Amino acid sequence: MPERRDFLKAAAAAGLTTNIFPRLALGANDKVRMGFIGMGAMGSGNLKIAMKQENLVPAAVCDVYQPYLERAVATTNGNAKGVRDFREILADKSIDAVCISTPDHWHAYMTVEACKAGKDVYVEKPISVTIEEGQLMVKAARKYNRVVQAGTMQRSAPNFIEACNIVRSGQLGDVTYCRTWNYAANKPEGWGTPANSEPPKDLDWDMWLGPAPRRDFNTNRWGIDPKRWSTFRYFWDYAGGWMTDWCVHLLDIVQMAFDETMPTSVTALGDRYILKDNTEMPDTLQVSFQYPKFVAVYENRQYNSNSLIKHGYGILFHGTKATMFVDRAGYQIWPEEGSGVLPVESKASSAGNMEHWANFLDCIKTRKRPNADVELNHKTATSCHLGNIAYRSKLRVDFDPATERIAQAEARKYAARENRKPWKIVV
Repeated sequence: MPERRDFLKAAAAAGLTTNIFPRLALGANDKVRMGFIGMGAMGSGNLKIAMKQENLVPAAVCDVYQPYLERAVATTNGNAKGVRDFREILADKSIDAVCISTPDHWHAYMTVEACKAGKDVYVEKPISVTIEEGQLMVKAARKYNRVVQAGTMQRSAPNFIEACNIVRSGQLGDVTYCRTWNYAANKPEGWGTPANSEPPKDLDWDMWLGPAPRRDFNTNRWGIDPKRWSTFRYFWDYAGGWMTDWCVHLLDIVQMAFDETMPTSVTALGDRYILKDNTEMPDTLQVSFQYPKFVAVYENRQYNSNSLIKHGYGILFHGTKATMFVDRAGYQIWPEEGSGVLPVESKASSAGNMEHWANFLDCIKTRKRPNADVELNHKTATSCHLGNIAYRSKLRVDFDPATERIAQAEARKYAARENRKPWKIVV
């Protein structure tokens, strides 16, 4: 049926799928039919976790890199159809929801279009590459009444939930300082300086770039290698570096513990002192966030993994009665002398992935907002974007959480950007 296929693609490209294919309501015993878009490391992990859920069926998988697409189809034992263009999934009325695990620069456009197509969304973190993108994603989720869960699975992990409850309970006393960090020990040559080249024949490079600026192919910009984490995240065109890749996980728990409060001002200091590769992010960074009742900091360095408490990443809540450390392995409480607080060491029972997916699928049926609702992750992503904005503008950035407006005009230019045609986000 070539005419129907052409019609589906044209309708999806024009953003017409909402009214053409309204999503059918799920019954109590129905399984969610899901499409998976982006089948790299995160996409493959999400697919495998999702397939362990009893009430989910992987109906389709999508990637612009043929080997990853074939691998994903094989993971489903051939039960899911493989497509190269995500718009075919959005136009498929038999698919109830989508999982978006593409590079960050695609998250906002695909999420908005999925909402318009009547589909619920599980989108990887960070949900956006600019503050404006996050605002549009929240607007779309609310306008089209969609369940949109961000991939910050720590919000569903029991040990992080317990840790946040401890902060709120006052057991630590008044917490006025939080420290977050992640360190690595990379060599000065980093990822090297490969020359631009022709893209692999089995990769649709123009589609991979999508809304990002047109660039010649470079292996580090693409970043696909089985021996490393994808390096696209170290280029401003596609992501926000460690601030939005790792700090978003850490600051998300800080803001969760303080009932989703956001910073009012942010400063950042850092530079590329050591790394000599062709990536763009600082190798040394310290960001300070001033909140209404506390201060938080994020530290990152890429050439020295030593930590004073022997943890390469984590969160410290410093209170007047005790200090609590928390990461995915559990949490520990160290009392202040004479506080009467007892020391605690608790091991984590789960990293939260299975619980996070179960929560998403449950919310698809109940229509409740999920643990990492798009609006909550937008707040966290915005805080991280402010860190990058402060670094790039070399300014103290003052921010009004109520209006989501940056005070400094020179810094506001980093809060939004124009997508390459035809990928303009329209809610």
